[in-house]
Amino acid sequence: MATTTKFVFEPPSDEEIEHEEEIEHEEESNPRMKMKKKQKQPNMSKLKQKKYQKTRNRSRRGTSPPTPSRSLMNTFGGAPLQLTTKYPKLASGDPSSPPKIMTRTKILIRSPTTKPEEEDDLPTTSGNDVKSFFSHVEGVSFHANSFLDLHLSRPLLRACEALGYSKPTPIQAACIPLALTGRDICGSAITGSGKTAAFSLPTLERLLYRPKNRPAIRVLILTPTRELAVQVHSMIGKLAQFITDIRCCLVVGGLSTKVQEAALRSLPDIVVATPGRMIDHLRNSLSVHLDELAVLILDEADRLLELGFSAEIHELVKMCPKRRQTMLFSATMTEQVDELIKLSLNKPLRLSADPSTKRPATLTEEVVRIRRMREGNHEAVLLALCSKTFTSKVIIFSGTKKAAHRLKILFGLAGFKAAELHGDLTQAQRLDALELFRKQQVDFLIATDVAARGLDIIGVQTVINFACPRDLTSYVHRVGRTARAGREGYAVTFVTDNDRSLLKAIVKRAGSRLKSRIVAEQSIKKWSEIIEQMEDQVSSILQEEREEMALRKAEMEMTKAENMIAHKDEIYSRPKRTWFVTEKEKKLVAKAAKEALGKGKSAGNEVISAEQAEELKMKEKRKREREGEEKSKTEKKGIPLVDVAYRRAKAVKAAKKAVDAGKIVKKSVKKSKQPSQITKSRTEEMQELFQDDMSEKRQKRTQRMGGKKKSSFKSKSRYKRR
Repeated sequence: MATTTKFVFEPPSDEEIEHEEEIEHEEESNPRMKMKKKQKQPNMSKLKQKKYQKTRNRSRRGTSPPTPSRSLMNTFGGAPLQLTTKYPKLASGDPSSPPKIMTRTKILIRSPTTKPEEEDDLPTTSGNDVKSFFSHVEGVSFHANSFLDLHLSRPLLRACEALGYSKPTPIQAACIPLALTGRDICGSAITGSGKTAAFSLPTLERLLYRPKNRPAIRVLILTPTRELAVQVHSMIGKLAQFITDIRCCLVVGGLSTKVQEAALRSLPDIVVATPGRMIDHLRNSLSVHLDELAVLILDEADRLLELGFSAEIHELVKMCPKRRQTMLFSATMTEQVDELIKLSLNKPLRLSADPSTKRPATLTEEVVRIRRMREGNHEAVLLALCSKTFTSKVIIFSGTKKAAHRLKILFGLAGFKAAELHGDLTQAQRLDALELFRKQQVDFLIATDVAARGLDIIGVQTVINFACPRDLTSYVHRVGRTARAGREGYAVTFVTDNDRSLLKAIVKRAGSRLKSRIVAEQSIKKWSEIIEQMEDQVSSILQEEREEMALRKAEMEMTKAENMIAHKDEIYSRPKRTWFVTEKEKKLVAKAAKEALGKGKSAGNEVISAEQAEELKMKEKRKREREGEEKSKTEKKGIPLVDVAYRRAKAVKAAKKAVDAGKIVKKSVKKSKQPSQITKSRTEEMQELFQDDMSEKRQKRTQRMGGKKKSSFKSKSRYKRR
């Protein structure tokens, strides 16, 4: 069986070179040394001569393959030695895709003057030098006549035909052949150019060559939002509809954890996930790991590398094997490569099918100027536009979740069919809203930036930016929900006087095609009066929703308490769940990022690792414990009334026994002074004791409030009997 051999010749060090020069100098000066060297050469053994001949032949091999010696030819039966080839392997060591060819015998020659072959192509660690980090791409074609030219298997070609894909887009034509060879790729193209199919098709093609007798998680696709993960999962299912043995699993927040855990334990081939829930399963679910992962794909990579997901992405990358293929895709890929280097990409290729800020030719961009005196009429302007001009298939982007919910209420009261999509909804409600808008059962989808990235909803005619986006990147992704795949679309942005910098960037991007839209004053005035009349209804609806939310919360707490009582032993027997970053820590990080951005610092590179998150968690826990101990020291716990009465009765009984035994001499007490003590009943004694206890508590309360101290007696004196 042939084995892969590797020969490495280490270069001589400086000391060896100096030593050789000294020997040569001595030889020239001393003739006896020359005579000894000449006498030693003929006496060299045959084995040493053969080794010397082999090293000479191999050292000559720089550009052309070596010519085998006669001894090697005789060993293999007189035939020359052939260099056999094999296909590239997945991370688990199994063949995946035919296009890439590797030689079985690899020879490296290191000399003091030349660099090794592998070191020439290694990426540099400098984040500023982009050219030195990315590999040089030669001969990459962004054009293909059909999917037959991309060397895909018949099931994938049938799926493309069933989905109506006739010709590959530029990013697909460039990415698919290179991805089949296992190269790391950073791909960017305009929105709606088919990036999901660009990384799904080569991944499915490679999975056709996986070892089917050993199931494992081989592909992990990460997305920033749950809706985008659902869409990618659906797209992979459509592309693999004619491949029966490839399984895909969806792992996102808001859905059942137990169902996802069972699906991951069955070891599906592809996992589409959001970062937070995937880390949760890797830390807390048994038998879930990424040891045999072959491909890691980051969809909307620039959003994933932002502060909100950066720590989670780095933690996931640490859990993945180093020998893997990594692909990053986005419509607005960042130019800085510092974060990409941290993700340990190996000689990646940058494929830019289109400029990052290029606009689709079929997109019409418009701007509505909102003057300072009219800033309070935002909602009236929006309703005026939606009542006459843009009446169906409209996505409205608001700045906050509360604003989106208020707009949804106003649209409902005005008689418009609308749905909302934001983070305050459950996952089922978010998916229902998307489904209603896709089926055109509602005309308007009011959403936050959750719907700004990656969502492909066929038939969207208009995008209205009710709240102006933060930067040009957010603007590009928002308006990219329309005018997709060559269709026509409109993008209308409300711009105030504070958004002049963004307006300049939009003008620079759109050029002379940017138009200004003016809304009629009569229509704005009419809708302003209608909104004023609706305010009472809006406030009553919000109050009812708050009450319903409080009731749901109470029911949830009650159900939780019932489950704790009924299944106490089972719940406490489970291992404690650990969290990578808690919600409180996320808020602290976001707050620190905002403060840093306000001061002008770049907070995007600040990353919290898992160890730092654990340390923060332990610090918070110790702080809470210290506060609890201090609180328990300051607040003395009172003795229950039943215990006090029991102790009192026991003390009275013991004193009576002592008197009867003669151990204690009872002093004479004047009956005239305390006549009521003899005739007191047990109930009266308890009432008196209760009143004394309450008066003592009142005294303590007044002391805490700063009142004057009243005369009090020691608590033990009450129970002493003479």
